Parts: sequence; C-alpha cells; structure tokens
Amino acid sequence: MAITPLMPVYPRCEVRPVRGEGVWLIGEGGERYLDFASGIAVNLLGHSHPHLIGAIQRQAETLMHVSNLYGSPQGESLAQRLVDLTFADTVFFTNSGAEAVECAIKTARRYHHAAGNPHKNKLITFSNAFHGRTMATISATDQVKLRDGFAPLLEGFEVVAFDDLDAALAAIDENTAGFLLEPVQGEGGIRPASQEFMAGLRKACDEHDLMLVLDEVQCGVARTGSLYAYEQYGIEPDILATAKGIGGGFPLGACLATEKAASGMVIGTHGSTYGGNPLAMAAGNAVLDVVSTPEFLAQVRETGQRLRAALEQMIPNHDGLFESVRGMGLMLGIKMKTDSRAFVGYLRTRGILTVAAGDNVVRVLPPLIIDDNDIRAFVDGLSAASADYEVPAEAA
Repeated sequence: MAITPLMPVYPRCEVRPVRGEGVWLIGEGGERYLDFASGIAVNLLGHSHPHLIGAIQRQAETLMHVSNLYGSPQGESLAQRLVDLTFADTVFFTNSGAEAVECAIKTARRYHHAAGNPHKNKLITFSNAFHGRTMATISATDQVKLRDGFAPLLEGFEVVAFDDLDAALAAIDENTAGFLLEPVQGEGGIRPASQEFMAGLRKACDEHDLMLVLDEVQCGVARTGSLYAYEQYGIEPDILATAKGIGGGFPLGACLATEKAASGMVIGTHGSTYGGNPLAMAAGNAVLDVVSTPEFLAQVRETGQRLRAALEQMIPNHDGLFESVRGMGLMLGIKMKTDSRAFVGYLRTRGILTVAAGDNVVRVLPPLIIDDNDIRAFVDGLSAASADYEVPAEAA
C-alpha cells in the first residue's frame, strides 16, 4: 500500500475539525465536539477568541517575519512581560516546546562550561517524563516508545524515579549539571510532584551549584491556576521551558532563565530562524493580556475546583471504570481501572474530546475559559458515556 501524503506517524482518528467556536470543535459534516483536550493544553482561550484573532490579524497585516539579525521591538515587549511576571531575567523564543527544552538543556550545560567546569554536563531526569521528540529530548527519557529505533541516543542524562528525592540526590556526582523535570507530569499521567521533592531539588541545586530546569510546556501559562506551576511550590527554577498555551494555538515557545543561569549564552551560542517572529509575539502578548491577571488566575483555580468536585462526585457511580481524580487547576487526570486510550476513543464517538496519558489516565485539559455550563455538559456527557461503555475484551 502506498504511503499517505501526511507521513503516517499519527494514528489519526475519525474527528476532522474544520472550525472552532469557544469550547466546541465542528467537523466537516457539522459534527460538534466538546473540546476538553484543547489541542493538548494549547488552546487556552478556546477557539476563535476575538482578542487573540484580532492581535494576529493586525500583526499579519503589518509584519510577520524579519530575522533575528535585526532589533525586535515585538520580542522585547513580550520578553519584558515574561521577565516581570516570573523568576526570569532573560528569554529566548522558540517555535515549539521541544525547542524550548533543547535551549534549556544547552543553557544548563553552557553555564558550567563558561564557569570552567565543562565536565559538569549530566542532567538528572525522571521516569515517565515527556520532554519532546527531538534527539536530545527523547534521550532525556526512559520511555521505550519514544526511543525505540533512534539509537545511538545522546549521552549526558541519567533517569531516576519521579518524586523520589533520595534517588535524585543519590544520583548527584562530579559530572552533574542539574535536574530536568516537569513539576506536573502530563504524558506520564497527570502526576504532580510533591512539595518535599521540589523543595529538596531546589536545596540540592543551591548547595551544589546545579541548575534546576523545569519543563512547564504543558503545565505552564495559567493551566494549573498560577501563571507557572513552580509558584505553587514556593520555589524558583534557574531555567524554565514553556510553550503550548503561551501562543493560544499559534506555534510559540520560550526558554526563561536567570541572569546567572544564562551567563554562558552569549552571541553565537544559540539561534532560531523563526523564533520570536513578530506574528508569534503578537499572539503571545494577546494570551498574556487575558491569562496573566490575578482575576483570571483565580477563576482558573475556582473553575478547576468545581470541575474536580463534579468529577469526584460522578466517579462512585461508575466505580468499575474509575479510581480517582488528580492534578492541579484545569490540568486534571482521571485514573481508570481499564485502558484509558480505548475509553478516550469511545468518548470521541459521543462528541467529547479528551487525551489519553500514561498510567491509564484520561487527561482533562479544557480551555481555561470554561464556565459552569461547560462543566455540566462535560460531566453529564462523561457519565452517560460511562454508563453505556463496554470494556473491550482485551482491556478487561
């Protein structure tokens, strides 16, 4: 059989969206889907948000791309806002989360190189992590499904158990550059790190002059109820990768760093043709206009609590399928007693979009603009689907 025009690396499902309205996607034949996947935590403002659309349209009419050889008033504006809102002193813009993590890895290693310690190049990473699909980011994981067939992988990573502080500390040696982790694992099953773990890693980095590198590609940009999840742990990283929601659907990522952490990133050490282009910067600024206010962040926390409470109230009615709800803010996971991927596929036939994750978890990642009507529609639809669902024999 001939290969398809789109390289067949995705098991594409029957949903074929052509239009979006708020929390709804509309298919080719007019089918309507309640979108509690948000393009995997990307469409923070839902679909066709007027402020985001307007900002992109105005910028597209003015200037879309030049080059990083020139000054960037647009990039300087968004970078300053991120610096003002976070721990960071400086920002490098990318087109994707994987590129942001790549820049973070390079920044951490370059810090030690510039300090006269080029041997300190190993990052301690954590089991079931997902950092992207590039060679460096798959090398940082222990997931066979990501790594199989791509050897030789890159050196300089050591994987230990997630949320196991003793294992992380025991892995530190003379070659360690720092730690790389998601504060809330997304692909790994919506698993928030414990307070003890995050505080312990920060303390170890301070004691050994290591870099604490956070991958907040999925959990960042208001998703957990704070602009970045690290804020809820009362610590600050040295370097942070962000993407997905930061562009609201427009491809955009960024690597944030302190002045100390970025001390080795000088002219010629890194670059990107499209990174920080004016169109992306307009999208990023428009997203921050909406999501960075205290009122919006409080709304995300409150909405997340109501959604979680509704799910927890529903679960006992279907205790043959579900175990528990976990996560933070509007980054929630429903732990199942059966195959979550099969169930997510079934939900699509009922007009409900979610995302499967590791550990048999259904990821619930709605737009951050959902209201009580949307919560009711989702939970009622989920409950009705659960009542009709027959567990496949191979998943039983």
